[in-house]
Amino acid sequence: MPRFVDRVVIHARAGSGGNGCASVHREKFKPLGGPDGGNGGNGGSIVLVVDPQVHTLLDFHFHPHVVAPSGKQGQGSNRDGAAGADLEVRVPDGTVVVDAQGRVLADLVGAGTRFEAAAGGHGGLGNAALASRARKAPGFALLGEKGEERDLTLELKTVADVGLIGFPSAGKSSLVSAISAAKPKIADYPFTTLVPNLGVVSAGEHTFTVADVPGLIPGASQGRGLGLDFLRHIERCAVLVHVIDCATLESGRDPVSDIDALEAELAAYQPTLQGDSVLGDLAERPRAVVLNKIDVPDAKDMAELVRADIEARGWPVYEISTVARIGLRPLIFGLWEMVSAYRAELPPPVARRPVIRPIPVDEKSFEVRPDGMGGFVVRGSRPERWIAQTNFDNDEAVGYLGDRLARLGVEDELLRQGARPGCTVTIGDMTFDWEPQTPAGVDVTPSGRGTDTRLERTDRVGASERKAARRDRRASRDDEAE
Repeated sequence: MPRFVDRVVIHARAGSGGNGCASVHREKFKPLGGPDGGNGGNGGSIVLVVDPQVHTLLDFHFHPHVVAPSGKQGQGSNRDGAAGADLEVRVPDGTVVVDAQGRVLADLVGAGTRFEAAAGGHGGLGNAALASRARKAPGFALLGEKGEERDLTLELKTVADVGLIGFPSAGKSSLVSAISAAKPKIADYPFTTLVPNLGVVSAGEHTFTVADVPGLIPGASQGRGLGLDFLRHIERCAVLVHVIDCATLESGRDPVSDIDALEAELAAYQPTLQGDSVLGDLAERPRAVVLNKIDVPDAKDMAELVRADIEARGWPVYEISTVARIGLRPLIFGLWEMVSAYRAELPPPVARRPVIRPIPVDEKSFEVRPDGMGGFVVRGSRPERWIAQTNFDNDEAVGYLGDRLARLGVEDELLRQGARPGCTVTIGDMTFDWEPQTPAGVDVTPSGRGTDTRLERTDRVGASERKAARRDRRASRDDEAE
């Protein structure tokens, strides 16, 4: 049996960027032909795309993890790594994207609407792209950045012109089946309808859609009876129709009190999209009242008794019977007139354009704060990105990082705030001891590939030492073989 899922949490992980390549061109008579390491490929992004053929979030219920491919590593001979393809995820029309903090990120309405849910990581630069006047043949490359990881909540809100609301067993599903080709489940017990049913109604040459929202009860706006799940689907409806059971035998209930109870729940409900940019506030939507089951004699008398009180509110009233097919044609054309009038009052839709927010040139791109334990924490998108791109096993890469931080002004800001030699400085996930006497931001004295003369005083094992150790191990194995 098909299932209707209208709220899921997905774990989106974009692809990581590929690492850059550190390579030197070599051929006969040209032992050092210059750096030729290619850049790593960018990671793939996760993009949500509205597809009219998708009507539920059921696929995400069973497969909540969405992972995009990563970029490939760069290679020698200036060959860049392949970029990871963007992963397009199909979602139904009316999907709202909410982040872990409850903020609405996107309102996906209209076929083809796109939203980048998670951005792929940038590929690392190869040593060919890092060559400069100071570093003519860099012995290092930058690492690729990790892709963005986010937990997102997808909420589906039914997109329909008319929303039918009412108490359980009021006849909403029967009405949808009578005026459209939809075949919802119909039974003589409450809460037969557990998911919204959509029907397409023809009014002459015109068509509009009707949504049968599951039954509401007092307290639905606080979640009673799964009311929040049901109320979510009326946010997109242009016209709200109260379907009233005039033949109910429950004590204390009559059509007017039922309408008042439903209006109280609508007024108390706080929608996710406050002031929907397309349809306006929920309280301002046009209303209509359908008095159902007038084929019952007592129900017919009740409808005639309360009709004047309801019309005094300025709402059109229709007396119908879905079983006897009474009053359906005037209802259909009356609803179409309300839908067309409401559509005409709305401002013309404006095409959505991408919003570009450039960063001012003089804006400070980092901040330095004391950590309360004698150290400092550097925050900022650029320093944190540079830390993630650095291979700390390579002295030359560490020296290049120090030069970048010095040019950005991190060294000067640490001195201004009273940083002492040897104090801890944390940037991103890396914590290190600060040595202000290490000259950063100055011309680099050429040395072996993968080394930096400014870091000779450190305890880090340099590239030349690793090469010497490998030679010693190889020589010892040769001596043992002899």
